[in-house]
Amino acid sequence: MSSNSFSLKLNNKIKPFKKIIQVDSDKSISIRSFLIGAISQDISFTQNVLESEDVLSTIKCLKKLGIKIQKIGPKRYKIHGKGLGSLFAKKNTELNFGNSGTLARLLIGIISTTPGLLLKVKGDNSLNKRNMKKLIELMSRFGANFTPKNKYYFPLKITSTDLPLGIRYEADVSAQLKSAVILAGLNSFGNTKIIEREKSRDHTEMMLKKNKKTFQIKNSKYKVINILGKKSLDPLNITVPGDPSSAAFFSALALMNPSSTLRIKNVGLNPTRTGFYMLLKKYGAKIKFKNLKKKNNEIIGDIIVKSSKIKPLHAEKKYYVNSTDEYPILFVIASLIKGTSVFKGIEDLANKESNRIKEMQNILQQIGVKSSKIKDGLKIFGKGMVFKEKKKITVPKLGDHRVCMSSFILSILIGAKTRIKNFETVYTSSPSFLKIMKSLGAKFEVKK
Repeated sequence: MSSNSFSLKLNNKIKPFKKIIQVDSDKSISIRSFLIGAISQDISFTQNVLESEDVLSTIKCLKKLGIKIQKIGPKRYKIHGKGLGSLFAKKNTELNFGNSGTLARLLIGIISTTPGLLLKVKGDNSLNKRNMKKLIELMSRFGANFTPKNKYYFPLKITSTDLPLGIRYEADVSAQLKSAVILAGLNSFGNTKIIEREKSRDHTEMMLKKNKKTFQIKNSKYKVINILGKKSLDPLNITVPGDPSSAAFFSALALMNPSSTLRIKNVGLNPTRTGFYMLLKKYGAKIKFKNLKKKNNEIIGDIIVKSSKIKPLHAEKKYYVNSTDEYPILFVIASLIKGTSVFKGIEDLANKESNRIKEMQNILQQIGVKSSKIKDGLKIFGKGMVFKEKKKITVPKLGDHRVCMSSFILSILIGAKTRIKNFETVYTSSPSFLKIMKSLGAKFEVKK
């Protein structure tokens, strides 16, 4: 899978389909299995790993920090854990996080409280534009030092602390910041306490749950995570399920494409990841979860989707936490429903791989769909599926996989003449996207 830049040209409407598919493995769980495996005792195993660019960046960074990782079969890896506080690299070793905000935030969580590290950290062009101020402030509280001072964008230098002390953290909506604090707290002296009032993704907690000496969760009025630092972690044996965020894009296509049915097998259905499906079901989407089972504390099952007549969407802030990655495709669905849809509590979308609010507004405007920004949100004035003349869509070079995927689906639903630049960024999360689309009958042309 190469990261050579390419554009995609589309010009045809998709026909109805009835299919069974399997989507790419979950990116969040794949990345976490390597990071947590590296700081656990003994040997950890992870299978059905997503072999995308973000995950390959994770493996490269860990190898630079002295971790032995072996590929032992298709999508199967053996991680030789060194235990907490044991990662090591020569002074000024450079770590490149590529496009991955998850890797950047979580690995910096680990590095910050691993004594004796002085590292250079950076990402690709898109990641280097993302503000890391909250992460830097949190890790500074543990005692880590970032230079240059008052710079909140990569590239940066990080000096870990030799005397990490646990902190108390009132979590915001970011699961990545929460995970960074958990991972930093594991190797800190004393107790780290996280108070979470709004539930965000909890894959890190699920992976650490069995380490009862180190890690405790209390759920009363809200969730409290207690981390008792400087203990050891048991090795992992993880099977990664299908990615519910990747599945959302195919689900959207089946919902909006007349006379279509889709079954997506073995998808992770952790309740902190299913906001997209719950929201759409509330407004008339025919979506069912079947064959539910539990593995590694994660719920896995099949998603069955039938084309549906959906009412305009009203997404309160609570949906954002559980479906952050799916908002660009929700905006597409809203544009193709007759009536006004409202999305609240989405200001964080401006600090993703691109400003997803602004970029999606630009794309919708090209097909004649109006939208307006409201306080902390967006209104989309959907037109339904009726487009009298052929539309044209151009997506500039953004380096944002979710915007590329959303534009692709919009294009094949209305048959717009479309050019999407930088489509290779989809490989960061969903390397099988085009192959699956082809199997559903989508036509497209790759332009190098």
